Amino acid sequence: MASHASLSRTPLYGAIAALQPRLTDFAGWEMPIQFASIAQEHQAVRQASGIFDISHMGRFILRGPGAMTALQRLVPSDLASLQPGAAQYTVLLNEQGGILDDLIVYYQGQAPDRAERALLIVNAATRQQDYDWIASHLENPALELRDESSQTVLLAVQGPEALALLQPHTDLDLAAIQRYGHREGRVLGQPAFVARTGYTGEDGFEVMVPPATGLLLWQQLVAAGMTPCGLGARDTLRLEAAMALYGQDIDAQTTPWEAGLGWLVHLDRAGDFIGRAALEAQQEAGIPRRLVGIQMEGRNIARHGYPVLAEGTPVGIVTSGTWAPSLGRAIALAYVPPHLAKVGQAIAVEIRGKACPGTVVKRPFYRRSPQ
Repeated sequence: MASHASLSRTPLYGAIAALQPRLTDFAGWEMPIQFASIAQEHQAVRQASGIFDISHMGRFILRGPGAMTALQRLVPSDLASLQPGAAQYTVLLNEQGGILDDLIVYYQGQAPDRAERALLIVNAATRQQDYDWIASHLENPALELRDESSQTVLLAVQGPEALALLQPHTDLDLAAIQRYGHREGRVLGQPAFVARTGYTGEDGFEVMVPPATGLLLWQQLVAAGMTPCGLGARDTLRLEAAMALYGQDIDAQTTPWEAGLGWLVHLDRAGDFIGRAALEAQQEAGIPRRLVGIQMEGRNIARHGYPVLAEGTPVGIVTSGTWAPSLGRAIALAYVPPHLAKVGQAIAVEIRGKACPGTVVKRPFYRRSPQ
């Protein structure tokens, strides 16, 4: 595919383009959809290891006295209980309780001058919007918010063999990093941030390093046998794990209650935050719709935007759907009325004018075996 000069490129673009992947415009970035095949890359992550360039995602540093208290006003999750080296997946909300973005807050602790420091990783498509929103709600002038996205490379190494292949390149004890933990150390001798979070349903790490180091790490890990992966496999992997994609499964018109993200809302501990009143009101009035997992019969794939039917009548909408390589079946996420959201509920999706049967199933669709 021909490149688009107007699109942004990550520092790894040259190395990635040399592998001749299929490229696409993703949120204004020229990114690989696939290198070999989506199914091969997907199974590499499930069975061995895969590497993704996710440098298009936003990386903000929030620093200063009371940084976490200020951030707490913007999210419904309890940040006060975060210890240095721990992270919290959460959401930014508007006054209506709608989700402006989902993000991960990595608390890096307090400096000797009592300034707290946190790294925020946000979606590429909402990077500027998120930065402006957060900056506009920081009332303390002593707080500093910096967008460091262009100064680093961010790699995701995922899969059961990720730890063994990454370990020789860092001075950190990767096995000692807990799930949703993070550490600062060195990778290939250079300063690095390493987190044990992910978006695939597998074990793995995110590595943030200077651009030149990121390029070298990519090359060395691929040479060691790690499979380069594109956005296609990233999407099928995250959907099997029933992880929400911003702009498809969740958006500014969706509340955490509706999206099955109620576990992020800590009304008893989070104190006051933007959107709290709206969430309390919706909880009291009743949730009008719920995001469910659907397993389709046969090979019918329910795509984003397809109508969900009950007794032939449209009752909801598909937000994400794919063929699940790990499961050998078609799966989807969709919003339906609460009375149709129970596991085992028969349902249908309209695909090319035909009502194709499916069943509401428990999420996630795929769960990795305990190590």
